[in-house]
Amino acid sequence: MASYIIMSTLTDEGRKTIKEKPNRILEVNKELEKMGVKVKQQFAVLGPYDFVNIVEAPDNETVMRMSIELGARGSVHLITLPAIPVEEFIKKLK
Repeated sequence: MASYIIMSTLTDEGRKTIKEKPNRILEVNKELEKMGVKVKQQFAVLGPYDFVNIVEAPDNETVMRMSIELGARGSVHLITLPAIPVEEFIKKLK
């Protein structure tokens, strides 16, 4: 499984939803699992992003489908970064 870092910013609609129903965050995590994306860690953060997630997925295509699905809802904007463990990165450089 490949690792990805997802930084997300809620839209006005997304903030309204989370304010009214905070557990929606956990419901979305379950939806992601059905799409083949497993949330490993999730942080609410301060600054230009609202959440930072570390997820695993089988491939880039799975993450792209997830991104389109979530983005189409109009509640969140995502930036997704593929992540390579440092040990693997060093091994590939040798």
